Amino acid sequence: MNYTKYRRYEPIPLPDRTWPDRIIEKAPIWCSVDLRDGNQALSVPMNMEKKLMMFKLLTDIGFKEIEVGFPSSAEIEYNFMRKLIEDKLIPEDVTVQVLVQAREHLIRRTFDSLKGVKNAVVHIYNSTSTSQRRLVFKKSRKEIIDIAVSGARLVKELGDAEENPGIRYEYSPESFTGTEMDFAAEICNAVIDVLQPTPDHQMVINLPATVEAHTPNIHADQIEWMCRHLDKRDSVQVSLHTHNDRGTGIAATELALLAGADRVEGTLFGNGERTGNADLVTIALNMFSQGIDPGLDFTDINYVRDVYRYCTGMDVHPRHPYVGELVYTAFSGSHQDAINKGMHARTDGESQIWDVPYLPIDPRDVGRSYKSIVRINSQSGKGGVAYIMDTEFGFSLPKAMHPEFGLLIQKETDKREEELVPEEIWAVFEENYLNTTVPFALEDVNVRMETDKASGKHMANVTGKILKNGKALDIEGRGNGPIDAFVHGLKQYVDFDFQFESFDEHAIKEGADAQAVAYISVITGDNRRVFGAGIDTDITFASYKAILSAINRVG
Repeated sequence: MNYTKYRRYEPIPLPDRTWPDRIIEKAPIWCSVDLRDGNQALSVPMNMEKKLMMFKLLTDIGFKEIEVGFPSSAEIEYNFMRKLIEDKLIPEDVTVQVLVQAREHLIRRTFDSLKGVKNAVVHIYNSTSTSQRRLVFKKSRKEIIDIAVSGARLVKELGDAEENPGIRYEYSPESFTGTEMDFAAEICNAVIDVLQPTPDHQMVINLPATVEAHTPNIHADQIEWMCRHLDKRDSVQVSLHTHNDRGTGIAATELALLAGADRVEGTLFGNGERTGNADLVTIALNMFSQGIDPGLDFTDINYVRDVYRYCTGMDVHPRHPYVGELVYTAFSGSHQDAINKGMHARTDGESQIWDVPYLPIDPRDVGRSYKSIVRINSQSGKGGVAYIMDTEFGFSLPKAMHPEFGLLIQKETDKREEELVPEEIWAVFEENYLNTTVPFALEDVNVRMETDKASGKHMANVTGKILKNGKALDIEGRGNGPIDAFVHGLKQYVDFDFQFESFDEHAIKEGADAQAVAYISVITGDNRRVFGAGIDTDITFASYKAILSAINRVG
């Protein structure tokens, strides 16, 4: 690894920086660039149908500013802008944004595409970084400023001619993060001086991390420094446009908001060239998780993801924050146990403030369900297995039963070397507890309650038939309850010693066809605890089935 060929970006001298002591208290102005930055990064760019679908999705989510393309760059881009205007597809409260290089013929073509628009931002840019000036354009600082100023003058001239107060302006010193701070301020202020924004008719100064080149704290310093050195600050919206080359685009955006930025440009799920743009879904839901209204609607995040997939041909990583298929899923046993307890605590009347271990937000708030919170593989624990049985099938296994059933599931996952879906977990439960009819099965049992004359206690008498390996046997027992009586009657046919230990039951259905499940544990002569389970519309019969289940499992 030849690390010596790379140089460190120097920090900004800002000893009185204020952003580390601030917190994000409200959402920024959001601007989606999915139809520009996102689209240009696709191996197969969106056609007209997909562009329209994406635009509709973005307006449904709640974006009020959407960069719809680069109308001067291609016919489909120009035609898309015209279709939005001519077919009146732009909501009244939405501003469309168009990107254009600071070049005369491109700017004129861009204004042609905007004829009849109500609200628009004309976004001009030119590259300003030391590398671009030296290697690409071979121009001095003054020559680069002249490009920006000339473009700004033409934009203002054409904008004034439209006499449309709904047209506003944006300027980006492209590759801002690789530009000297004094030069970045100089060129931005030169453009501000031409465009003459006011507090009532603001312009946007966009400071793009076109290539993310340093740690997020340095980016925050850059933004705070610029906020202090921009002219007409009350007439300028400072905008962020972070890319993700270092994998910290979201962090850089959040810290830069602390540093004074007003606006954020980005894309759904971070789509964009190279490693992508800042992911607006994650940034917005990060705010949501802190009790801040993000101003964007992600209550049906699966729908947003599905439209995005269709329009872009891109996928969403299964571990993507908030959205990925596995993001609300725990395989680890200790995680599953903590989630299980946290979820039960909420149903038991805990505070309405969300506080469930390992789940920063309630999955239902983004249209996800609890079904995928816990999934089972060889790393899973007993708590996770119990959670699946409870939430998927309504079986609240006694806590003492969790280790036994968890071990059965672990053996199954080890054997298969793959995850078990809920139906496969149920199949293991059914096979080991409910379908265990050998050697013993229930045929018919009657219970008669009477009062013992000597003690005055209520006693149960059980008579009936059971099957042992298919052979009918008469059973008769007496005890202090139906279960105790049945156990006493059964013992004459069981060839090992056991004692009844515990009994739990609950309903698993409601209404006339309600069923109940019973869980019975017995202790064998060699001190083993074994559980059985039984289901029936009659809880007493369910209990008898559970006893036979446990005895069969011992054998």
